[in-house]
Amino acid sequence: MISHKVKVYPSKINLPKKNQLAWKIAEIASDNAKLDKAAIEMVINRIIDNASVAIASLNRKAVISSREMALKHPRKNGANLFGIDSKLKFDCEWAAWSNGTAVRELDFHDTFLAEDYSHPGDNIPPILSVAQQTRKSGLDLLRGIITGYEVQVNLVKGICLHKHKIDALVAIGGDGTFRGLLSFSEICELPFIGIPGTIDNDLSGTDFTLGFDSAVNTAIENIDKIRDTAESHNRIFLIEVMGRDAGYIAINSGLATGANSILIPESKEDFLYLLDKVKRYDSEEAFIVVIAEGDELSADYVSTKIREIDNKVDLRITRLGHVQRGGNPSASDRMLGIRLGAFAVTELLKEKKNVMAGILNNQLCLTPFEQVVKQHQLNGELQSLLKMFSN
Repeated sequence: MISHKVKVYPSKINLPKKNQLAWKIAEIASDNAKLDKAAIEMVINRIIDNASVAIASLNRKAVISSREMALKHPRKNGANLFGIDSKLKFDCEWAAWSNGTAVRELDFHDTFLAEDYSHPGDNIPPILSVAQQTRKSGLDLLRGIITGYEVQVNLVKGICLHKHKIDALVAIGGDGTFRGLLSFSEICELPFIGIPGTIDNDLSGTDFTLGFDSAVNTAIENIDKIRDTAESHNRIFLIEVMGRDAGYIAINSGLATGANSILIPESKEDFLYLLDKVKRYDSEEAFIVVIAEGDELSADYVSTKIREIDNKVDLRITRLGHVQRGGNPSASDRMLGIRLGAFAVTELLKEKKNVMAGILNNQLCLTPFEQVVKQHQLNGELQSLLKMFSN
C-alpha cells in the first residue's frame, strides 16, 4: 500500500503533474491490478441504483434546472443525460453536473461515515460521463468507479479524523473493547493501541490489567471487616466477589484473607473440598467462603447445600457488588497506568498499531489484537496454591 499526504496548494504554485492528486488517482485507476469479483458486483449494483434514483427525481425542480443547463451544451460523441433521448449527446462536464444532481436530489441523506456530505456513489455520474465521451471500455469504467470509491473512502476517513485532530487512538478496556478495536482496525487505517483495563484480569498478553489490584484490595478490606463479625457470632459467611466468569479476584482476595474455601469458575473440585470442610465444621468458629460471581454454583445454591449438611448452621450471604469497581486506585494500579500509558504513546510514535500494551514478567510488551482474548484458565502457580489451601 502507498500512502499519500493530501495538501492544498495555492494556485500560484506550479505543482508538477505527477505530484497532483488527480494524477495519483489516475495512476491507481490504470495500474492493471486484478479486479475483485465482489467489487465488480458492487459497481454494477451501484450503477443500477444511481440510474433508478436519477429517473425517480427527473421532475424535481433542481434536476430540471440542471438538465436545462446541460441541454445548452450539446456535443458530438459526448455523454448521455438522464431523461433525454440517448441518441443526443452533451458535454461530459455538463452531463456529469445534471446526472449527479439527479442522483443526489433523492439520495441527499446517503452520506459516508455521517461526516462527509457526499457518498462514494456520487463519483459514478462524472466517471460514466467521461467514459462515454472518451469511448472507454466497460473494464476501464469499472476501474475508474472502483478507484473513485477507494480514494473517496480513504479521503473521508482522513479528513474526518483530521477535522477532530485525531492522529491515533489509545483505548482502555476489557474484552469488549478489544473486540471493538479489532473490528475497527480491519476497516480503518487509524493507528490503534489498547491498554488492558478491567477488574476481571482476564485478558491474554498481560499479567495484570488496570483496576484489578484496586478491586482485590477493596475485596480484601471488606472481607477482613466481615471476618470480625463472623468470629464474634461464629457464623459461616458466603462472600461473593466480582470477576464475571474469571476467578482472579476471588482467588487473590480469598488467599490473602485466609478464607476457608474459595469457589471459582476455573476449578471443578473446590466445591467438593468445601462440602468436606463443612462436615467437619465446628460451629464455635468463623468460616469464610469466597465465591466468584461467575461460578456455576451460585452463593444461593452453595447456601442450600451447606444447610442440607447442617440445618442449624448460622449462615449469611454477602455480595460485595460494585464497591469493587470504585474508589481510589491502588499504588500498583497507578504505576501500571503510568507505565502502560507512556509505553503506548512511545510505541505509537514508532508506528506500531493494532496491538495491546501489556506487562508480562514485569516487562512491557505488545500483543496483537487478535491474540488478546478472554482468559478462562488460571496460571499453574495459582492453581497449585488453590489446591494446597483447599485441602
